[in-house]
Amino acid sequence: MALLKAETWQLRAECRGPHSGLYFPPSTFERKEDKEDREDKAKAICRGCAVRRDCLDYAIRIREPHGIWGGTTELERRVLLARQAS
Repeated sequence: MALLKAETWQLRAECRGPHSGLYFPPSTFERKEDKEDREDKAKAICRGCAVRRDCLDYAIRIREPHGIWGGTTELERRVLLARQAS
């Protein structure tokens, strides 16, 4: 799928590359401690990303239900969406 012009920020995202697996849960069972560790590592990478805000805006706009986007988890994005709605 070709990126839309508005989505070219994805090409500059820090999450691209060999550590991209940190951003989504594995297809097998994941212990709570392992999930928290994986998410913490992903969020640490996000903190240094120049397109973090674009990523978060995108995830909220499309209501992305999975993974770490813009340094937030699914639950954290749901909270942000609820705040925007009120």
